[in-house]
Amino acid sequence: MSNPKIAIITGAGTGIGKATVQAFLGAGYRITLAGRRPEPLHSLVEDLAAKSDQTLVVPTDVADPAAVKALFAATVHKWGRVDVLFNNAGVGAPGVPLEDLTIEQWKQVVDINLNGMFYCIQQAFMVMKSQSPQGGRIINNGSISATTPRPNSIAYTATKHAVKGLTKTASLDGRKYNIAVGQIDVGNAGTDMAMRMATGILQANGQIAVEPLMDVNLVGQAVLHMANLPLEANVMFQTIMATKMPFAGRG
Repeated sequence: MSNPKIAIITGAGTGIGKATVQAFLGAGYRITLAGRRPEPLHSLVEDLAAKSDQTLVVPTDVADPAAVKALFAATVHKWGRVDVLFNNAGVGAPGVPLEDLTIEQWKQVVDINLNGMFYCIQQAFMVMKSQSPQGGRIINNGSISATTPRPNSIAYTATKHAVKGLTKTASLDGRKYNIAVGQIDVGNAGTDMAMRMATGILQANGQIAVEPLMDVNLVGQAVLHMANLPLEANVMFQTIMATKMPFAGRG
């Protein structure tokens, strides 16, 4: 890539974030890796043998707007611009009946999955509309929970439904700045978070069933495909899922 694109990936140290870092590095991107814990970020950079001119590690709690502002400032300081934001950081709450969910557990999920995603979108807009050439791309991780819930998932599902609203509105508001905004909804990728699917997970009918998983690296490649489109085109919503997982129809 003669003029490498610059990407910020949140939740970069594990799972989907990690797979996306690998895909983007393979395509020649320069990447800022963000996440709450510095150790997985540094470990990933070392494992990939990435050079200092390819990666920047900025430990970031996206629930803290000041930390998000610092993340974008550090990226611009190192590389001069931001071409892509993969808004990937997210957490779930314990799978308990909603009446047993604590207010603190609810607020943590909302702070990271919804507020944190907005803070990142807002900072991306500020940078992308002022840089030259103007514009860029934002890709939000929605999860298939943006469409269909699992039992005992009210906090996670509510925030992921809200992400769809963020995506649609930011896509509309980004037009005048040449900012394309889309969303990827992922179902049953083979990450540590999803491994419980392989041992059996509660279904809507009350039964416990094993669900198939797909290679998480396929998700990284799907995000890369969205990112590589010219700004005149946008994948507003993409669903990538294990083909035989219970999602469409009645399971």
